Amino acid sequence: MGIVNVTPDSFSGDGLLAGVAGRRGAVVEAAVVQARQMVEDGADILDVGGESTRPGHEPVAEQEEAARVLPVIAAIHAALPDVPLSVDTTKPGVAASALDAGAALLNDVWGVATDDAMARVAAERGVPLVVMHNRSQAVYGDFMAELMEDLRAALDRAVAAGMPLQNLIVDPGFGFGKTPEQNLTVVRELATLRQLGRPVLLGTSRKSTIGRVLGGLPAEERLEGTLATTALAIAAGVDMVRVHDVRANVRAALLADSICRGE
Repeated sequence: MGIVNVTPDSFSGDGLLAGVAGRRGAVVEAAVVQARQMVEDGADILDVGGESTRPGHEPVAEQEEAARVLPVIAAIHAALPDVPLSVDTTKPGVAASALDAGAALLNDVWGVATDDAMARVAAERGVPLVVMHNRSQAVYGDFMAELMEDLRAALDRAVAAGMPLQNLIVDPGFGFGKTPEQNLTVVRELATLRQLGRPVLLGTSRKSTIGRVLGGLPAEERLEGTLATTALAIAAGVDMVRVHDVRANVRAALLADSICRGE
């Protein structure tokens, strides 16, 4: 899953609104160029987001988020009609409009919230939903047990809202509501997520925990660390990885897949 950030404040430094000044059309054009390159490099899915989820990010109003992502999704879908597009949003209204524009998957970083509105949108439209683990504070008694409990409850809520279980994907939320030590535990214990019986998505790409472990490296120097997590994730049975640097991660994934799964 290749990341297309239509934001001015992405932690990873790749936000298109920061890199392309001026008219919206230039942002859309840049997004299509980036999408084409990611697909050429081996991306199977493209994930488009219009609101940064980094710590301390500025909240974005629904109208502004929609104005950022909808033209980009429509343009990428027109240019690459056979490539599934995901929308990374917590707002059901943006999600529904993104599906109208050509998205085929919803990615909710607050998938464990008690509000089932996003699941109802996905159920009504018959599309898959990524349910990601998150907490407002990294406070746990038994970390992995509570993470699993939160995800099980989220899956149950989604099914109760009308989602077919086979349309649900889980994400342990590396970097969301967790300390650096807990993030490392997530990767170490990824195989535990197989107990949920659903495909697993992992997003570690360029995240601050990687930089911290490697001596304080900035986002643009975290590729090797990301590749280590990609290989470990595949060894643990993860099905999808969400990344900025597609070509390198595809190569790491293909080799890890060949070793671990004989594919």
